[in-house]
Amino acid sequence: MARPWLPCFLLSALTVSVAANLPPKFGDNMTLVQLPEDLPLGAVAFWMVAEDTDNAHLIYGISGPNAYFFNVTRDTGEVRLAYPLDFETLPVFSVTISVSDGLNTVQKDMPVIVEDRNDNAPVFQNTGFSTSINETLPVGSVVFSVLAVDKDTGPAGVVKYFIEKVIPTTLDSEHLFTILDNGSIILNGSLSYNNKSAFYQLQLKACDLGGLLHDDIITQCSSPVFLSITVVDQPDLDPQFVREFYSASVAEDAAVGTSVLQVEAVDGDKGVNDRVTYSISNSTRPGWFAIEADDGVITVEGSLDREQLLDEDEQVQLQVTATESNLNIYGQEAKVSLWVTIRVMDVNDHKPEFYNCSLPHCAFSPQEAQANFTGYVDEHASARIPISGLTMVAYDPDKGENGTFLLSLEGPDAGAFSVSPELAAGSVNVQVLVKESEMVDYERKTEMTVQVVATDSVSKNSSVAMVTIQLRDINDHRPTFPQNLYVLSVPENSATGSVVTSSIQATDPDTGEWGRITYSLLPGNGDDVFAVDPDSGTLTVKNGTLLDRERQAVYYLTLQATDGGNLSTSTTLQVNLRDVNDNPPVVSGSYNIFVQEETGNVSVTIQAYDNDEPDTNNSRLLFSLLPGPYSHNFSIDSNTGLLRNQGPLDREAIDPTLEGRIVLTVRVSDCGVPSLSTDINVTINVEDINDNVPVFSQSSYQFFVKERESGVLVGVVEAWDADQTEVNNRISFGLSGSGASNFMIRGSVLGPGRAEGQIWLPSDGSVDYETQALFLLTVTAENLDPQGHEATAGVNVTVVDVNDEPPTLDEGSLRGISVAENGSQHGQVAEVVARDVDTEAQLEIQLVNVICTKAGVDVGGLCHDWFSVEANGSVYINQSEAIDYEACDLVTLVVRAYDRTTDPRFQAYSNNGSLLITIEDVNDNAPYFLPDNQTFVIIPELVIPNQQVASVRARDNDSGNNGAIEFSILQVNFISKDGATIPFQGFFRIVTSAEATVFTGSIELVTNLDSTLQGTYQVTVQAQDKPSVGPAQEAQVTLNLFTVDQSYRVRLQFSTPKEEVGANVEEIKAALAQATRTTVYVVNIQDVESTARARAQSYLDAYFVFSNGSALTLSELSLMIRKDQDTLTQLLRLGLVVLGSQESQEEDQGKLFISVIIGLGVALLLVLAIMIMALVCMRKSYHRKLRAMKAAKEARKTAAGVLPSGSAIPGTNMYNTERANPMLNLPTKDLGLEYLTSSSDLDYVSLNSLDDNSVDLDGNNQKKEPQHNPPEKDPEPLSVVLSGRQVDTSGEQQGMSFTNPGLDTTDL
Repeated sequence: MARPWLPCFLLSALTVSVAANLPPKFGDNMTLVQLPEDLPLGAVAFWMVAEDTDNAHLIYGISGPNAYFFNVTRDTGEVRLAYPLDFETLPVFSVTISVSDGLNTVQKDMPVIVEDRNDNAPVFQNTGFSTSINETLPVGSVVFSVLAVDKDTGPAGVVKYFIEKVIPTTLDSEHLFTILDNGSIILNGSLSYNNKSAFYQLQLKACDLGGLLHDDIITQCSSPVFLSITVVDQPDLDPQFVREFYSASVAEDAAVGTSVLQVEAVDGDKGVNDRVTYSISNSTRPGWFAIEADDGVITVEGSLDREQLLDEDEQVQLQVTATESNLNIYGQEAKVSLWVTIRVMDVNDHKPEFYNCSLPHCAFSPQEAQANFTGYVDEHASARIPISGLTMVAYDPDKGENGTFLLSLEGPDAGAFSVSPELAAGSVNVQVLVKESEMVDYERKTEMTVQVVATDSVSKNSSVAMVTIQLRDINDHRPTFPQNLYVLSVPENSATGSVVTSSIQATDPDTGEWGRITYSLLPGNGDDVFAVDPDSGTLTVKNGTLLDRERQAVYYLTLQATDGGNLSTSTTLQVNLRDVNDNPPVVSGSYNIFVQEETGNVSVTIQAYDNDEPDTNNSRLLFSLLPGPYSHNFSIDSNTGLLRNQGPLDREAIDPTLEGRIVLTVRVSDCGVPSLSTDINVTINVEDINDNVPVFSQSSYQFFVKERESGVLVGVVEAWDADQTEVNNRISFGLSGSGASNFMIRGSVLGPGRAEGQIWLPSDGSVDYETQALFLLTVTAENLDPQGHEATAGVNVTVVDVNDEPPTLDEGSLRGISVAENGSQHGQVAEVVARDVDTEAQLEIQLVNVICTKAGVDVGGLCHDWFSVEANGSVYINQSEAIDYEACDLVTLVVRAYDRTTDPRFQAYSNNGSLLITIEDVNDNAPYFLPDNQTFVIIPELVIPNQQVASVRARDNDSGNNGAIEFSILQVNFISKDGATIPFQGFFRIVTSAEATVFTGSIELVTNLDSTLQGTYQVTVQAQDKPSVGPAQEAQVTLNLFTVDQSYRVRLQFSTPKEEVGANVEEIKAALAQATRTTVYVVNIQDVESTARARAQSYLDAYFVFSNGSALTLSELSLMIRKDQDTLTQLLRLGLVVLGSQESQEEDQGKLFISVIIGLGVALLLVLAIMIMALVCMRKSYHRKLRAMKAAKEARKTAAGVLPSGSAIPGTNMYNTERANPMLNLPTKDLGLEYLTSSSDLDYVSLNSLDDNSVDLDGNNQKKEPQHNPPEKDPEPLSVVLSGRQVDTSGEQQGMSFTNPGLDTTDL
């Protein structure tokens, strides 16, 4: 018979056997634990939560390599910290937790995540900082870069640098340096090695942005480090003399090579201290002094003479120049000059000398020095009378006592004279005076001699001058004649000067001047007719024309003889005149006859008589015509004197100068011996008639005139008319021909029948060679004849070129040229051409100015010596190596042309022209990246392909293609948080753009990034120029692109709709950025689903990223917002109600529904299985309850006398909401069993502290410490333990209270 109950029995037995030994099970929340690294030693780290369906006593333990961090209370599962945690050393580790019910042991690996705290201060990577910089370093340059690293994360790991102190501490140095966020120290002011400090010490400090440590926001700062900056002196100053004035003195007899004084100059650049050499660049006495080039010692070079410096205050001025041995930074000599005064001291090196001059007009030249002098004096002159004619000066050029001397007399005649003065200094007029007048006697001695001696009062050296004194005699005799009367005769026709007698002499016994006799005629009868020689006494005819026997036959004269002393004697002279035939004939009247040419006749008688006795040969007269130019045309009767013409007369045949007058000379002679005659002129005026036309002196004329002249005479034409009267020969001139209006002609009479025409340029006009160089004119000459006869002649006026036009520059030669920089070209690069229309021009090209510009801005004179312009216009490169495009890209040579032969009245210079020399760039500069204090952060879920994620900027000082930069990405590596390096290719590209001279490389994303990767993308960017010729130059930089993964995505819930949140998003972002000091990236703004709404209507998802790439977690954000009450108030006003992470607050509704359906199906299957198993296993359940009661009974035995106050639920070890163990002494109102309570997202709080993020809208958010108290020794039984439990979960609804009277231990 079949037994159907047997399988059921076997199944039940098997099930009971298995169920009796079920192992304990860790709670679902025992998945990981997060602990702050600043958790104190001995503090509760966490509790191990496990349950056993068999209600067995559970034993807890921890094992594994990292178990030393914790101590475990084996009975309760309390875990305390035994070893300090360090996020920087071990941020994540795992321990093996175990629980055992005595039969079965369950182990589980539980990760322990160490939360970072701000427990590290920034640390400088190197503390021995020092650098050297040039004093000419431009403001804004990077001086030095430091780096400090903070091992913390988040804002606690963001380093900010500070300059705490600058030594020396002065107002000038306080802000001399600044430091950027990237650690670059920037020069903020100018340096000067000499005028400021040559050394600076910067005290630097690095601090983080603050972070949580021991529940407070703490800012950590590094220990101070010092940066030593040495300023390197540059040779930019001229040398300086150590003294402002140098002077010295030296004796005039100092030997050559004698040191006078030493000048000293030092390099103005103290840090350079260049060697200084010395030279004498100017001197008032060249050749007297020299200077040692190395040490500046001034020595005597030639002979000195103080006496040559009397007009210069006995001083010599030397201009000493100190020059540094090396050029300064501008390529010029560094030098300075100073005037040195050297006084030449007197020595007694001269003796007094005598000079032939008179003060103050003495030059004391060697030509005036003299040893022999002369003078004169009258004999027997009175005492103290000076010698006349003596100009003597004694002079000693020495100074002071050295120039004092004594004067005395010596010689044979010294006793007769004295000298004045006897003592003198310097210079003095010397006089010799008569001392003994009786000794000065001409009769005894006509000449006397003395010696004047000048003796130096110090050296006793002396000089002697010989003075010869001439004595003057006195007159004491008078002259005498041998006779008192002399009788003389002379013809009446004696000529003037004829000697009457030379034998009359007077005598005087005196000598010399007193014995010299002078003869004279005393006034009276005949003194105007005769004269006597004053020296010889010879008597001569003074005026022969006055001798006329017919008027006066005898003259009586008084002859006087006078000596040199004005003593005189006289005698009488009787002079008789002898008669001669001396009366010529006399013609009566005058003869002026007029007769018309061609037709008129002449007939006139000459009337004459003779005063001699009539009817004698002396009175008989004869007439004759003297030969003449026109005497052959006339005849005269010799006896009667009748004058006639022999034919017709022609006016034009007469010399024009005679104006038609013919003058005939008729001679009337007597017959005496010698025969006398008288000539009479007969004037015959031949009257003119107009029977001739004008005639030019030349058939053509050639004249020359300078251009540009006005009011000048061009030339003269001459014409004549043979007619002899003005009315008939008056000539007028006229001009005609091309260009005749440029001239005018002025006629003027040269003489009878002759005229000239002066051709002039008007005062307001001129001719121009360049316009018309030759004028062909016709000049006419005509007289006033009614017939209008005229003559013509050709006049050629050649314009003489005057250098009057300024030269001009050929514009073609001024076309700009290009010259490559850095020594690429040499020699001639251009030629400036000038032109001048003048024929005699001598041109030269002059350089007027050089203008240096860079990008249109004047850069001063740094290019002035790059080029030179020769006189012939050739432009040469002077300093090829110095040409630098980066300093100057355009050199403008301003030139002009100069005509050396230009007339001084006109402009000799052309207008200025500019030759533009473009400096061509050579690729001599590599690109360089511009410092950019930016941090680039990538949020993978926000960035999309083609979006810019970073940028670099670079510049190349070259131009054109040489300065054009192309960016490229050389390498991309991803550095994960664990330090692993993964190469990435193709994820990024770079796009090059340019603005002015700055090139920007925009790094763009090519494809989507993996949002789960945590770390940094290191992108190596290369900047390369693109030269047309030659190799390219390049530079590289590596950028760090920090990633922020989705674990840092934070959700903020608002009580307002998403439209209102969107409208306020900028204000919300500003408030959050103010509180967190981060950049806020908003991901999404959406409304909360109606099924999930509580107090929130919308939510905003965002990331909070620091500049170093780290991001805020939810707990850090919550802490920062709560600490900033102003920001919290503002956010509450904007509708913020809840902070939470996306994982804890957002559930995908679709997944939720699927999970519910699956859960319901599984639950249905489980209910069916349980119902079957319940029927089979009822017996096993009954025995389990009995064991539980026995356990309670045993518990009461441990504390007798204490009654339980409530039912107990055995077999559990679950945490309640306050992390309390129901086995401990806690209230029993709420067991807090998770499977017995209903909770929402806001009700459920896990072990992870990041989940506790509800915002207390009522402002009563008090911090609640978890009741993780260790179990005490409690005398209460299990029912007492359970009855006393009480739970308060942040003001929310209390957990369910559970009492099972069926399990009350009293049933036992």
